[in-house]
Amino acid sequence: MGRHVSGLRFSGIAQVGLVAACCVVLAHCSGPFSSKEYSPRVVEEGEPVPKGGGIYRVGKPYSVNGRTYVPAANPSYRAEGMASWYGRDFHGRLTANGEVYDMHSISAAHTTLPLPSYVRVTNLDNGRSIVVRVNDRGPYHRNRLIDLSIGTAKALDFYSRGLARVRVEYVGPAPLEGSDDTMLIATLRDGSAAPAPSKVMIAAVKPFISNLDDDKGRSARTFTLTSASTRPAGSAGESVAANGSKAKSLVRSASAAESPAEPDPPPDPPAAAFMPTRNGALDLMSGRGLY
Repeated sequence: MGRHVSGLRFSGIAQVGLVAACCVVLAHCSGPFSSKEYSPRVVEEGEPVPKGGGIYRVGKPYSVNGRTYVPAANPSYRAEGMASWYGRDFHGRLTANGEVYDMHSISAAHTTLPLPSYVRVTNLDNGRSIVVRVNDRGPYHRNRLIDLSIGTAKALDFYSRGLARVRVEYVGPAPLEGSDDTMLIATLRDGSAAPAPSKVMIAAVKPFISNLDDDKGRSARTFTLTSASTRPAGSAGESVAANGSKAKSLVRSASAAESPAEPDPPPDPPAAAFMPTRNGALDLMSGRGLY
């Protein structure tokens, strides 16, 4: 009789231990489904995972475990909650919109956001954030807001812990085709402060247009930083700079012929450096004012 009672006690303890072990295993699962209820695996681990190929969908209201979810396109969506990650059990299987889940990509599952779409996920514990492609449904635990791929969990630095407090902000719709992993990795922010703005002033890029003739009905001419010999002939105002010194030289020569005893005045500086203009166009030709 004593042996029988001892055997019953041992059997009861074993059953309690088995139930506890099952609870621990289920606690680490991202959804309420068994492996038999997963979507079919179309790509084996180690094989390349095709990108895109799904459909755009918002979906109708649905219920899981007695809770109803209402998908909607909400451009101002913003929420805070707990994030988890899901990985190898789902790798290579179809997502809710027909894409193939890649645990190494930057992707996520959400219960109500449009598929596919982009959201920025911020780890509130360390400030790290990244834009993520939402292409699947879940998680269905009551205290979970979003399920992230292993690649995303590592980028946000909570892979080893399994859970993180996050903020999720809707960014916009995502394209159906092609891989966006490279672009998404570039959106990673490590939580550090942005660099101070540069104090270097950069001149505005504007065309070098003459304003000499804008009130005389003559068309303006684009200045080019070339020699006078390469400029087009016959342009309005051509003799202002190119022939100014030559004209003055001829006047001085004629005056000197009439009165050879009078000394020549000192030569004028280059017209491009000192000729007065209304708008300083020749200053632009000489490069002054740009540095």
